[in-house]
Amino acid sequence: MTIPDPATRSSSGYSAWRLITEELRGEISDSRLRPGDRLPTERSIAERYGVNRHTARQAIAALAEDGLIESRRGSGTFITGESVLVHRIGLRTRMVRSLGDEESARSSGRVLDSAIEAAPEEVARRLGLTDGEVVRIESTRSAGDQPISVGTHWFAADRLPDIADSLRRTGSITAALRAHGIDDYLRASTVVGARHATATEAELLAIRPGAIVLVAEALDTLPDGTPLQYLVTRFAAQRVRLDIEPPHAD
Repeated sequence: MTIPDPATRSSSGYSAWRLITEELRGEISDSRLRPGDRLPTERSIAERYGVNRHTARQAIAALAEDGLIESRRGSGTFITGESVLVHRIGLRTRMVRSLGDEESARSSGRVLDSAIEAAPEEVARRLGLTDGEVVRIESTRSAGDQPISVGTHWFAADRLPDIADSLRRTGSITAALRAHGIDDYLRASTVVGARHATATEAELLAIRPGAIVLVAEALDTLPDGTPLQYLVTRFAAQRVRLDIEPPHAD
């Protein structure tokens, strides 16, 4: 793969070193480069992508800033051991299932902000509301000491006016819903995309500004199909992979 150097790249203006960083980050996430592996040298990366060594140096520096590599004096640069969480998205999508018992015990969710407000048009459509208000909740979740996601959740205010308070107490959407008598809910749809993190997302996720986030837009329903929650979750791509299960798989 050859990436245009800054002097010759197209008018899109996207920095060559950023493209190289994302390519190498993908190899780390996919375990093509594993913890303990030696990163190719600056010269090798420059030759591989057809760029100058300064561009290769910028890409390596970005990986180091993200904590994905470390330099060892006299030995070279190596992939670090930061773990990647595989979050499974299926009929019953629960973060606790992806984390497992040990990691779940070390995970934490936090409400950043909440409000009862008029439903935006798309939110109203997804929740099947013709009028009325929604509860909007901004949240974060960490696994151990690593932030993994930030989310925006919407619920119909007439159905769950106190859901934000319940989430503050429990730190879990599933537990908060259970406190309101909802013991089961299903994932009706999920659409996943990727983009660069905003400055706020980068700060909350403790990632480099401009790093990649995976964006999952989803609708959860009650077992009878009644819309329950519309949510948009942004995951730190360097720490989370999304495993989309076949439709109707439990």
